[in-house]
Amino acid sequence: MSEIRTAPLSRSEAAHALDTVTQALAVLRDETAAQEPLEEVLGRLAQTAATAVPDADAVSVTHLDDAGPRTVALTDDTLAAIDGDQYVAGRGPCLQAATSRHPVRAVVGEHADRWPEFTAAARAAGIRAYLSVPLIVDTPGEDPGELAGSFNVYARTAAAFDPFDEKLMQLLTTAASAAISNARRWRRAQRQVEHLTEALTSRADIDQAKGVMMAMHRIGADEAFTRLSEISQRTNTKVHAVARHLMAEFANPEHPSPL
Repeated sequence: MSEIRTAPLSRSEAAHALDTVTQALAVLRDETAAQEPLEEVLGRLAQTAATAVPDADAVSVTHLDDAGPRTVALTDDTLAAIDGDQYVAGRGPCLQAATSRHPVRAVVGEHADRWPEFTAAARAAGIRAYLSVPLIVDTPGEDPGELAGSFNVYARTAAAFDPFDEKLMQLLTTAASAAISNARRWRRAQRQVEHLTEALTSRADIDQAKGVMMAMHRIGADEAFTRLSEISQRTNTKVHAVARHLMAEFANPEHPSPL
């Protein structure tokens, strides 16, 4: 990788950058962060990176999923084509960082033969330097973790990024990894609650319908459930839907249930 910053950061600049990242990490500890949509969390982290990294003019976040790579956060919409051209070509620093699990840091044109599409798009947008850092999500029981994408930092000056910026971005990608893991755990917990709520509601409907049938036909609980099950099979309808329909008709005396 090229050492492309001509002047080192001052202590105050380094302290400011670290303070910005520290604040972002503190926010992610908030329980509400786990409930935020993932793209909002990543967008906030992209804004943090744009503020914390000296000379950064834009930051994007590439996310990899079954549908392929896509940009889920971008601090400057005018640079969207830079990521997009890499996705279409199937090559470029953001994809290289993601797939290799290693940061990519250079000036535009340094790898023109390797990434001609990216080089052309970056030059057209006035970008002269870039830094892409892989985004890896810790997955329980899996090592070295799941590739989720990359954070991509762009600058309009060739003397833009150095190892300090790289380490700073690695701190942020660690935070992003935690955000993704939290979001996934939250969604799983939310789905479990929804399924449990649905199961409890269905059980209540069935119990009420059984009670109505027991009273109407002077039968036991097992027989009532058997009749509900038979109607379910005959009409290709779930038992709880049959029960709900029965209760709706029972509540409307003008339309007596045939059960």
